[in-house]
Amino acid sequence: MRRWLLLLSLLPACMSAFAAEPAQRVLFVGNSLTYVGNLPATFAAMANANGQRVHSAMLVQGGATLEQRVADGSARKALADYRPAVLVLQERGGDLMMCGSGEDACRKSRQAVQALARAGREAGAQVLLLGSYQSHPRASAVLVEQERDAATLAGIGYVEISETLRRLSDEAGALAWYDADGMHPGPALTLLDAVQLYRSLFGASPVRGFDVAAPIYTASSGLRAELRAADAPAPRPDTPQGIGYDDATIERFNSMLDASGRQPR
Repeated sequence: MRRWLLLLSLLPACMSAFAAEPAQRVLFVGNSLTYVGNLPATFAAMANANGQRVHSAMLVQGGATLEQRVADGSARKALADYRPAVLVLQERGGDLMMCGSGEDACRKSRQAVQALARAGREAGAQVLLLGSYQSHPRASAVLVEQERDAATLAGIGYVEISETLRRLSDEAGALAWYDADGMHPGPALTLLDAVQLYRSLFGASPVRGFDVAAPIYTASSGLRAELRAADAPAPRPDTPQGIGYDDATIERFNSMLDASGRQPR
């Protein structure tokens, strides 16, 4: 009788454990455009606040190219160790721009995107290419075209950033789109990246604000090309900690993005 009572007392906890959905793992492979502002942690915090269970990790290094992550085998190792459901690739800014002129950097970049797309699919992950950005209108248009072509050739999804960033930064110039260095992502651009990814992956817009309880990296991060949880302690003790985005900010971004999507491209 006591045994049955014990089993019955454990039943609710067991049912709760089975009912809890495991977190969807998302692996980001990129460079300082990815880690400044900590996009991986921002995306995970946004997703979790909006009803999606997500855990993010990253394989990033300042100035790194995707070709380097193919050549040193670190991306394949991270895929094997972390086993993500989603792999997000972000190339070093500009490397996919001049494909029409046959530049070596572009050729290597396209080959790397294709190699990582294959590796991701073999590991069972959905693969996305997250765009980078250029401020000059012509350069931005060319970049988006070449990034889209690279994603299409690799058979993966593409998340556009550059042209949307240009339109939104014109509309809301007071927002902190760029870091103090004028080049890396500021809080607004990190949020834009996260919202665009959220929409691409979940087919809906986030509606709730959220807090990011993780290091908010600057360009001087101390990060090396090794697998790291997005919310892991920072290598440098002077790294800023945490940032918040309220409901009103999320609503504003959704409104701007919806209006931007209705404009001719």
